[in-house]
Formats: sequence, structure tokens, C-alpha cells
Amino acid sequence: MPHSNSSNGGSPINNISIVWFRRDLRVEDNPALAAGVRAGYVVPVFIWAPEEEGHYYPGRVSRWWLCQSLRHLDSSLRSLGTSLITKRSFDTASTLLDLLNSTGATSLFFNHLYDPLSLVRDHRIKELLTARGFTVHSLNADLLYEPWEVTDENGCPFSTFAPFWNKCLSMSYDPAAPLLPPKRIKSGDISRCPSDTLVFEDESERGSNALLARAWSPGWQNADKSLSSFINGPLIDYSVNRKNADGTTTSLLSPHLHFGELSVRKVFHVARIKQLVWANEGNEAGEESVNLFLKSIGLREYSRYLSFHHPCSHERPLLSHLRFFPWVVDESYFKAWRQGRTGYPLVDAGMREIWATGWLHNCIRVVVSSFFVKVLQLPWRWGMKYFWDTLLDADLESDTLGWQYISGTLPDGREFDRIDNPQFEGYKFDPDGEYVRRWLPELARLPTEWIHHPWDAPESVLQAAGIELGSNYPLPIIEISTAKERLEEALTEMWHIEAASRAAMENGTEEGLGDSSESQYIDYPIETNMEVDLEHTRTNNIQATTRRFLDQTVPSITSSLVRIEEEEISVDIDIGEEDSRAEVPINVTIDAQIHEGTDTNSTILHFTPSRVEFSEESSSSYTERGLVPVWSPSSTSTPSEHFFTQETSRGYADLQRLPQAHQITNWRPHSPSVSWEVENTVQPNAIG
Repeated sequence: MPHSNSSNGGSPINNISIVWFRRDLRVEDNPALAAGVRAGYVVPVFIWAPEEEGHYYPGRVSRWWLCQSLRHLDSSLRSLGTSLITKRSFDTASTLLDLLNSTGATSLFFNHLYDPLSLVRDHRIKELLTARGFTVHSLNADLLYEPWEVTDENGCPFSTFAPFWNKCLSMSYDPAAPLLPPKRIKSGDISRCPSDTLVFEDESERGSNALLARAWSPGWQNADKSLSSFINGPLIDYSVNRKNADGTTTSLLSPHLHFGELSVRKVFHVARIKQLVWANEGNEAGEESVNLFLKSIGLREYSRYLSFHHPCSHERPLLSHLRFFPWVVDESYFKAWRQGRTGYPLVDAGMREIWATGWLHNCIRVVVSSFFVKVLQLPWRWGMKYFWDTLLDADLESDTLGWQYISGTLPDGREFDRIDNPQFEGYKFDPDGEYVRRWLPELARLPTEWIHHPWDAPESVLQAAGIELGSNYPLPIIEISTAKERLEEALTEMWHIEAASRAAMENGTEEGLGDSSESQYIDYPIETNMEVDLEHTRTNNIQATTRRFLDQTVPSITSSLVRIEEEEISVDIDIGEEDSRAEVPINVTIDAQIHEGTDTNSTILHFTPSRVEFSEESSSSYTERGLVPVWSPSSTSTPSEHFFTQETSRGYADLQRLPQAHQITNWRPHSPSVSWEVENTVQPNAIG
């Protein structure tokens, strides 16, 4: 049973609540915080338990942003009358229980997350705490509409983006209006729960992290300023300038949205108000700009919607035949792509930028990921994991949607046999070559005529520009014409393998479509410490162009913190329905075992209850401008035929197999970040 409540002076205090902050690091439009303030006394808490994220342990730049954002949040809470309690944990549920007991709190408030890992964790927490007499409430702070609210005429989830977004825009009720920050917060007793020091970086990361502060300003108030600057500035020309890779032509809001510093409902309402103003003025270009910007918000919504209804989407293709694609397992290709040494300037410039800054323009994300999948034919989850480790706005749902789209594994994804020539894409997104020149100084003196295809430039032009192909800049790692031939061969092989699997299933010699027990594992390069999946592979027999000098040193994309891999989580859920917009359907049954990993953390960013301090001053340097949600379809929902494969439906079937064991009231989920949009293309992570 919960402890009796007491104030700092020892007299009784009723209605003490813990407000559990996660990826909702703001005081404005924070439903959990608002509910806690209405209930009485509040103890704000943030728990750092990255090991619970399994393979998706936050990367270096994400951890840097998180530290700054927590410092900003603590300052805001102090101005309102309380302070943020920070805890380092390997088991969030037990830590919350300890906090409830030590503070005398009787209630817990938190905002939703929508990924499978968080679903299991949040259910376990609700089950544990309610069994001990505590009240647990969770609310929607991250989406315009909850995933179970948006369905087709048959009550089923949508399987393509366009009808999903059209339904969102035509809902019978508008998204809830954003909430104002509380005027004052009455603080609960925190004397018996001192904060832990949170460490977010190690010695080797300090120098690189110091550069980030020159370009970025984390924190919810800074996010609000960035939104205002974009709405009143670049938004009006967004429809014209959004494809220009060189310059600030997009909103740069994605990291703020991922960490919940900015409310998506506020973004939506502010943009719609601006659109109405321009409509009254007859500014059609402004109206179109808002429509395109809101579409990027819609893609972010869809990424969570997709993850909610298809919880295995971050690991497996959603279209069955792509499971049989013979990916090329070539670590040298992967290395060249990461280094920005492919010989294609636009691709290389993008990869140099992402490593140096943790950011990448929407259009360039499409270019580099398409090159990775279509030209190099590397496993798409390798690329997705690299984005996760290196992007400031790293967001599992958004990255999954982008990489699945590029890989053609969605019903409305890009055709898999389509290869975009980086040369032509270069003149489309960087017509003057300034973006390439900024990130590839070795090509800075090359005339614009040749900047995106230096291999075609006359020798005299190359000499004048100081370029020796194969030496100070590589020749193309593979010719586009050769890549097209290889892709055609791979697709033919894929269809043959699928046909054989279908035949085996029909003959009763195979358990089901997509089950191929003889396939070899696609193992991630050792230095990346990534997860392993069972898929068809193909060795790369194409010899890359010989270079005269050794490759540049490749920075490791492994987190500096040692991780022990966790086993797969098995989730069994059966979910009923509930009418409340703020709640997840209440009937939930989960049976899951999470094997705890251990993690050593050797970082030097200290977050204390009174302040956040750096053990060493961090000089600034660069600024510009994204984790998983909850699974709970209604009882009438069925997986789309497009997605119902042995690979993707295993988790879905498991989630519905168990009988309902108990009812959990007030159960729900959350998570923020960004989406992408280039014309009608989706791309890995970044609100336009």
C-alpha cells in the first residue's frame, strides 16, 4: 500500500502526484503535468534507463540534446515552484515504485509512448502500481489523434498514407487545443528522494558535443521561438524553397518534436491559423506552403500510426516479397557510404554533414538512403540504425517509415526497381553546387558544370581544380548502369525465391510464407554492434574502383557506452475499446519477458537536482536543427492484407492470442519527432 502523505513540515498533505517526464520535456501543453497540477501537489521526475531501449540506445548527439533539454526543463519547473528529480535506473518500474513510496504520492501521471518496447514497459508499470493501490493515468501529448481514432469506414486501420491523412484532416472534431503552462506548481515532499547524477557523455565525445551548441538551442522555450520564427519567416516560401539543400529552407523543428519540447498540436494550430490569414489575403502560394508543411506533420503522425498497428515494422519489411530480397552484405560498401567516399558528390556531402552536425536536409536523406538501398543494395536496417546513432532527431518511428518507404516495403512506397541518379538529383537539390562545395572542400574549385559528376570532367578541368580522381576524391564506387543491372538480377532472384517458398508452403513442406530456415543471417558489421535478422543475402562480386591511397579513418558508429544485447521481446496483447479520446482501450493483456541488459556508462555531463553542470566547459560549435510508441488496435481492426506476412504478422498474432486476463483502467501511450517530405516522397526523419 502507498505510504501516508506528509509535507515538508510533517503535516498531512493530500493528493501528491508524481509526473513522469519522458519525451515530453516541456511545461506548455503537457497533459500529464496539467493533470498533476489539478490533482494537487506534484513531484516531477525524469528516469534515465537507456538499457530498456534495447538495441536503440540513444546515440551521442541525442544524449547531448537530452542533457540540455533536461537542464532547461528543470529551470522552468523551478520558476514555477518545484524542481525536476532525476534518477538513473535499470528498472523504471521499481524506481517509480520507490519514488511513490518515498514521496508519499498516491498517483502517477505520464504521457503516451506508442512503440512496442514502451507498450510492454508501460503496461508492466500500470499493472505493478495499480496492484499496490496507486492510481495511474496516462494521456496523449504527442499526436493530433490517437492511432485507434483514425480508421476507415470499416473501422480498420489505413495501410497507405494519403487516405490516412485525408481522414485526419476531415475528422468530425479538431485536434485538442494546446494547454497553457501552469501558473504555479505546488511541490510535493522531495527531501527523501535526492536526484542522481546523470552522465550523458564520455571523455571522447566532449569535443564533438561542444560544436553542437553553436547551431542548436535545445529546450521547450527555444523550440517555441523556433516555431514562431519559421511560421513568420521561411514558411511562406516553403513550397518553393523546401527542395534547396543549401540553406535554411525547412523548419528545423524535428529534434524539438522528438524530445517533446514542442507540442505537435500547437504546431498544427499555429500553421492552420497562418493559412487562414493567407487565404483571406488571397495568398495562394502561402496556402500551398502550409499544406505541404502540414503534410510533413502528417507523415510524422503516420509513422506512429504504422508502428502502433504494426509493431514489427522497425525490424521487418511490411510487404512479404521484400523478405526474400537478396541483400548485398558488403562492409566495405557500408564503410564508404558512412565516410562519404562513394564517389557521388551529393551522397558524400550528405554523409559528411550527418557525421559532422547530426543533421541532414529532408531531400538529402532521401538521396543517401535511396543510394544505400538501391545502388549499394545494403540491408535497409543497417542504414536505419546508422541514422539512429548519428541524428539529433533520431526517431525510431520516423526512421522506420522513411527507410521502409525508400526500400519499397510499404504498399505506397517507392517502386523498388526505381534508381535515382545522384548526378541528376544533385542538380535538382543543389543546382549551384554550394552544398557539395561546403562539405567536400576537395571539390570546391570544380566548376558547377561538373560538380555533381566530376568523373566526366576533362582532365584539364580536374587538374585546374586540384582533383585527382581515385586519390584525393574517389571514383564512383559503382556505375549507375551496373547498379541497375544488379538490381534487376536481384529482383528476379527475389521473385524466384518467393515462388519457391509459396510452392513449399502449398505442398506442406514449409510452415508458412516467408519462413526460410535455411537463410543465412545478415549480421551487422561488428563495430556497429547492431541487431541481427534472418534474411536472404548475396555476396558482392563487383570489384570497387581501386584507389591509390587508403580510405579516410572511419569514425565508429558504436555508442561509446558498452552494451549487452537484449533478447527479443515477446508481446501478447488483446485490446478492447473505449470511447475516451485521452485513453487507450482499457482491456489489455500482456505477457512479456524482458531480459535486462547491463550497461556501463562513463559520461561526464552531470545533471543534479539543483543544476546541470559540465565537468568541463563545453565550447560551442554548430547549430541547426528525433523513439518508439504503443500497440493497441481496436477489436474490430485487422492487419491490412498488404502487411499480413509471416514476418510481420508474427507479433500481431501473438498480440491477439492470449485471453483477456484483467482490465486496466486509464491505460495509454506517447512519443515525438519528425517526418519527411520531398514532393510525394517520404524520407528518414525530419519535419519539413
